[in-house]
Amino acid sequence: MPSIESKDIHKIVVACDAGMGSSVMLASQLRKQLKAQNIHVEHTPVNTIPADADVVLCHAGLADRARAGAPGKVLIPFQVFIGDPAVTKLLSTIKTGGTVNA
Repeated sequence: MPSIESKDIHKIVVACDAGMGSSVMLASQLRKQLKAQNIHVEHTPVNTIPADADVVLCHAGLADRARAGAPGKVLIPFQVFIGDPAVTKLLSTIKTGGTVNA
């Protein structure tokens, strides 16, 4: 199972089916919350996840496609775009330090 230390996270990608809509909102929210950590956050279609992504966030229904498109990356699947516990845990780990596990 891939993992990464929070201090080594430089780019988070929010992947969705088309790369618009809900992923844009989540990426914007994460950008604001991680501004002090100087982490780049972007959104992209699940089929075009950039190779330099450190962590990939995607809806649980897209997780298999995201794993296929970004093998070896830390993948955090979530159920809801706003307020999901998986996203909250990721933010907390980044801010307090520690290991992020897929």
